[in-house]
Amino acid sequence: MPPTLLDTDTLSEIMKGQDFHIQQKAQQYLGVYGYFTFSIITRYEILRGLKAKEAIRQLSAFERRCQKSNVLPLTDEVIIQAADIYGNLYRQGQLISDADILIGATALVHGLALVTKNIDHFQRISHLGLENWCAS
Repeated sequence: MPPTLLDTDTLSEIMKGQDFHIQQKAQQYLGVYGYFTFSIITRYEILRGLKAKEAIRQLSAFERRCQKSNVLPLTDEVIIQAADIYGNLYRQGQLISDADILIGATALVHGLALVTKNIDHFQRISHLGLENWCAS
């Protein structure tokens, strides 16, 4: 099991605790690495959703999760990689959201595969390793 970066959709499913396959993979991963790694963009996406819903209990649980995780910042290297990705996707007519580009760039810069259910979008990013923990 290689080190990975969790996409927002996967971390959200882990927090919900309802998908058996994701929970099983998450526990296996924690058993090997002891913590999750995700982008500051994922932190933002989850925080904004919880704050919009005023989900106080879930906010508290998410903050605890963040304290136990490796939350990777946006660095100049990530921004340059993201701009390269954007340029490539733009020229191909295959653009995806800026958030997805930044998350994909973070994974590439740190040499991590990305765990996501959104394979269709992320497979457009060259050289990005992908995993889907929903698949059995």
